[in-house]
Amino acid sequence: MSNFKEDLRKVRAFVFDVDGVFTDGKIYLHTTDEFVRAMNIKDGFAVRYAIEQGYPIAIISGGYSSVVEHRFRKLGVTDVYMNSHDKKDHLEDFYFQYGLEPSSILYMGDDIPDYEVMRECGIPTCPSDAAEEIKSLSKYISNFKGGEGCVRDVIEQVLRLQGKWMKEINS
Repeated sequence: MSNFKEDLRKVRAFVFDVDGVFTDGKIYLHTTDEFVRAMNIKDGFAVRYAIEQGYPIAIISGGYSSVVEHRFRKLGVTDVYMNSHDKKDHLEDFYFQYGLEPSSILYMGDDIPDYEVMRECGIPTCPSDAAEEIKSLSKYISNFKGGEGCVRDVIEQVLRLQGKWMKEINS
């Protein structure tokens, strides 16, 4: 098995699930039939910053929410796959579109619907509160729970290791 820090040098793109990764996995029912979710602002900053540094980012979610899609599009994510019933198909679409090798993709998921797609990418990761099956598949388990900074954690690690985290401030 390879070293996680060595794998981070290979990362050229990020793919994330939504519920349980960007959120704590809880949904609050609302009278508009739209679920209410909370997202961590630091995760949002890291996503936008990674995009500014040239990393393609995709969101692949089994659910659909116009509010969630709007949030990611405001952050600059152009590849938002909602209502995904086969996440592997959407992953393939993403990496073919950018000419990427699956081995260069870091994927973060938290539950059984992410299992097969995580087996397809080079660097499967998860939040600390992911399902045990996902933890056993992951090359890295963040110290942070879903919705509490796990996305920022993996993005920041990759960008720091590749010399792209806050480079204009550190120059």
